[in-house]
Amino acid sequence: MEKNQTIKIESKSLYKTLARVALPIALQSLIASSLNLVDSLMVGSLGETELAAVGLSSQLFFVHWGVLFGFASGSSAFMAQFWGKQDIGSIRKVTGFAVTLCFGISLFFFIPGMFFPDHVLRIFTDIPEAIFLGKGYVRIASICFLFVSITVPFTAALRTTQQTSVPLKISMLVFSTNTTLNYIFIFGKFGAPELGVHGAALATAISRSLELILILYVVFGRKNLIAGRLSEFFGWYRPLAAKILVTAIPVMINETMWSLGMATYNAAYGRMGVTEFAAIQASNTINTMFILAIFSLGDALLILVGQRIGMGEMDYAFALAKRLLRIGICVGAVSGALLIFSSQFIIRLFNFTPEGLHYALLIIAIYGTFMPLKVFNGLNIVGTMRCGGDTKCAMYIEVGSVWLIGVPMVFLGALYLQLPIYFVVLMAQTEEVVKGLICIQRFRSKKWLNNLVHDI
Repeated sequence: MEKNQTIKIESKSLYKTLARVALPIALQSLIASSLNLVDSLMVGSLGETELAAVGLSSQLFFVHWGVLFGFASGSSAFMAQFWGKQDIGSIRKVTGFAVTLCFGISLFFFIPGMFFPDHVLRIFTDIPEAIFLGKGYVRIASICFLFVSITVPFTAALRTTQQTSVPLKISMLVFSTNTTLNYIFIFGKFGAPELGVHGAALATAISRSLELILILYVVFGRKNLIAGRLSEFFGWYRPLAAKILVTAIPVMINETMWSLGMATYNAAYGRMGVTEFAAIQASNTINTMFILAIFSLGDALLILVGQRIGMGEMDYAFALAKRLLRIGICVGAVSGALLIFSSQFIIRLFNFTPEGLHYALLIIAIYGTFMPLKVFNGLNIVGTMRCGGDTKCAMYIEVGSVWLIGVPMVFLGALYLQLPIYFVVLMAQTEEVVKGLICIQRFRSKKWLNNLVHDI
């Protein structure tokens, strides 16, 4: 095998592959986050209390998404490496196993969301108006838990088999539908009742059901290459299931604890006041437009490097990961600057008080400044470590930095020192600095490079 320093990666070929794999994922994320921005603007036009209510209500869905994304991401490492071996049958088994686990997990979110929404909201806030407006949102949208438990694993399978344009096209239709329905149901257009916050939940539920129908139609109705008999999806054998669990459960714990950490941040912000939380909600919505699109590089890294690991080309996989990390840092720096610049115009579309506007602009400036570091950390956690099965280390780094550094800093600043919201957000970035130092050392050690499928 060639030594790593002699590995040459042809730039033109790499950029063409990135355009084919990463660009559709980036566009899908950008469409989703852009339309989420439009949704937030619609709800935000009703007032800061309504915007805060939807933001707080979304925390349960955010945690659920983190759990599902975690297990699907861990499973994707196997899918990518099986794709390197061109073993479609095993990809189907991994997909079926992921659907089964994700559906079972989703039931644990669906039941409290449907039957005890007010108790759920009290975890995140003590603002009575937000709880009153938000509980109907949670109840109506809770059916989405069951829908996405099926769509997320199938989307992962389509992406890892480098069919990234398929989820993109579905997302374009689904999120456009969601925005249209939001406009109709929130404001009562075209003869529909004016439902306000509840209208946003109804639009989301309908759109997620459409997404499920389209995914199943594309895979099974149009005989996609990952389509097969049900027995192929649910006929897993014990060694495969055990190995998936060993690798994917740390990822699921990672994403669950990270999502809970972010929700805990918001629980602290939600106790600082309606204006402060509305500023956080708007800032996060705008920041997400950039960060999710950039993190498509993480998905591309997992797919492309994982494929090389599955082919047994370890030196090439390391060199490719190194190049992709460098690209990610550069893209993060440019995007951070664009975020700060564009926020001067986008944030003014919200119905903010002068104080809320001031808070939001400062928060976004902090997000933009730290974006290159955040992207580097994300590409390591989501990309390099997961594609090589180094999921336990990734879990320790992510969970440790959030819960041992980030959460204490946020609660110290928000509830004990009672600092302005933007200072609290700045304190939270300490976790990214620590995480980055550890990620550099782990990447250089090459301990994340593991072939997961060579003996399956």
